[in-house]
Amino acid sequence: MDSAQVRFGKNLQKARRKRFTQESLGAAAGLHRTEIGRLERGEREPRLGTIVNLARAVGVTPSGLLNGIQEPIRPPRPVYALRPRGGRVAH
Repeated sequence: MDSAQVRFGKNLQKARRKRFTQESLGAAAGLHRTEIGRLERGEREPRLGTIVNLARAVGVTPSGLLNGIQEPIRPPRPVYALRPRGGRVAH
C-alpha cells in the first residue's frame, strides 16, 4: 500500500499529464516546477491550499487528487486533567 504522499503524487501526475508539463502546471498553480516534481515523487506533503490550487489548475476536485488514500484513522488520545504544581488536587 502506498503512503498518502506517494498516492497523491501518482494522482497528481496522472491528472497533470493530460494537459500540462510540470513547468506549466507550476505556473498555473503558483508553484515552481521542482515543487511539482517533488510532490509527484511523494517527497513532499502538500498543504491543503496547495491541494486546492493544484486541483483547480488541472480541472479536478481536491478529492480527485486524494483518491485511493487509505490512511488509518487513529482514535483520539485520552485527555488527562492537569495537576497543579506539587501534584496535589484541591478538594
